[in-house]
Amino acid sequence: MSRTSRLLGALPSYARIAWWGLVSPRFEREGQTVHQAVVIGPDGRVLLTLRDDLQGWELPGGAPRPGESAEQALRREVREETGLDVDPVAHVGDYRRSGFRPHVANVHRCRVLGGALRPSPETPRVAWFDPTALPGTLFPWYRGPLADALAPRREPLRVEEHQGWRHVLAGLVIDLTLRWRGPEE
Repeated sequence: MSRTSRLLGALPSYARIAWWGLVSPRFEREGQTVHQAVVIGPDGRVLLTLRDDLQGWELPGGAPRPGESAEQALRREVREETGLDVDPVAHVGDYRRSGFRPHVANVHRCRVLGGALRPSPETPRVAWFDPTALPGTLFPWYRGPLADALAPRREPLRVEEHQGWRHVLAGLVIDLTLRWRGPEE
């Protein structure tokens, strides 16, 4: 696929993300909760995914289905996105985000139980990274939860964050960088 096609292909994604982040929260009674996993391999590396809509490295996870517990949602989302079965070993914290797409990110540190690492239609790239050498194209809002998950801590954190225009711009720059470079990174 040409560079021009990759860049133009961003436009429908940007329209969906703008609706999702700016308009749809106005119609919801309360913000969405998502469950995210900091999956740590036996060698200490962390698992990241690269989605097909807004391109940038991120933590695996997603929203629960009706009637699904946090742990069930976390396990299902990680399995769907990465092919791995995980065990949530610690609740890292709840990251309450206001501004662009208000939500609560419920983050857990997880260990791998089994499965085989593989991409999915939703996450066409999955990879392990040394936590001291994370990719520059990791979305910045995942750096805090990753650092918190790797730090020795007993009690879950409660973090309030505002995601304003700087976060939106940082995400846009990362997405355009990856689209410009192509699938090599």
